[in-house]
Amino acid sequence: MTDVEPWGVVAPLVEAGDLNGGYDRVIAETGPEKVADALVAELLSRCGPAREQAVVRLELTVPAETSIVVDIGFGPEGATLLGTGAEADEGADVRIAYPIADFARALYGTRGAGLHLRHDLSARWPDDPDPAEVAPLLARRRRGIRAGHALLRELRTAPPPLDDLAVAFGSDKWGGVHWYTQHYERHFAPLRDAPVRLLEIGIGGYDDPRAGGGSLRMWQRYFRRGLIHGLDVHEKRLDEPRIRTIKGDQSDGAFLDRLGAGLGGLDIVIDDGSHVNAHVLASFAALFPHVRPGGWYVIEDLQTSYWPSYGGGPSGPGTTMGLIGALLDGLHHKEYGKAPSYTDAHVTGVHVYHNIAFIEKGFNDEPGPARKPR
Repeated sequence: MTDVEPWGVVAPLVEAGDLNGGYDRVIAETGPEKVADALVAELLSRCGPAREQAVVRLELTVPAETSIVVDIGFGPEGATLLGTGAEADEGADVRIAYPIADFARALYGTRGAGLHLRHDLSARWPDDPDPAEVAPLLARRRRGIRAGHALLRELRTAPPPLDDLAVAFGSDKWGGVHWYTQHYERHFAPLRDAPVRLLEIGIGGYDDPRAGGGSLRMWQRYFRRGLIHGLDVHEKRLDEPRIRTIKGDQSDGAFLDRLGAGLGGLDIVIDDGSHVNAHVLASFAALFPHVRPGGWYVIEDLQTSYWPSYGGGPSGPGTTMGLIGALLDGLHHKEYGKAPSYTDAHVTGVHVYHNIAFIEKGFNDEPGPARKPR
């Protein structure tokens, strides 16, 4: 089995959903401190840069226990963790108290779960301010309120549209070269609230370990409960909350089979790797069996199916478009009496757009029409 870094407390948090007591159970089993660490890391990954410097004190309250105190700094460089517990600064501009289970639900719950959760926001203000200090105190109070609002805004359950996320994180799936996000939205929207496990082949940035990852970050924000895996032939060090990177060759079918087994089932696989036809076919053969029913296998950049430099040519065996044609034939295997292969029995839809194909996984068991003699 291929070693895959465990997700720790993150996996049970995203899988808890809105089940009755689900978050309370995770907190009780794992401990509120470890849960708080994961929640704060997730929050910081969502917060963007701010025009003003401000400090927000977040108090995650735990029933019958002392609150977990975290100070978060907002500024042009983004949101940063300033201190926890005894390290927290008493001079925070605004205080937000949130029950820890409700905070987890706001971050990871399904749409609508975080709209009316209990929280308490209060801005810093002395009991008897010096009149000369009122103006700067008011300015600081306004900065604190805006920073607190920015933090709470990141708990909203509806992330921006996928094309906005593609632009924000530098993914090439929208703009100039490709226009894929509209198709992804069409097919992936029903899964936005699900605890999906996604694997994307090809991280980008070539051999620079810190470069690339724009699409992984886009998927991390789009699937608020998703566990996102990126595979690349080069070593990458881009691990962030709910993102893991894996080094491997997509042409190695045995490696990919072990990887799929190690990940424990996948809801989405996206091939945005080498685009060499032989590699595309090898990856599909190895990974499609590890896609769960109801999931998707996506192949991008179909244009290389026609390019000889990528092993392409007219649609036929050995090309990506040849594979897609075979999947369409297999989808209708009952109509011409073919004994079904694995893909024939489990491909339930093939949706092809300009340079991108979505292959739907399920059970192709609809009865065929009765044959009638002429």
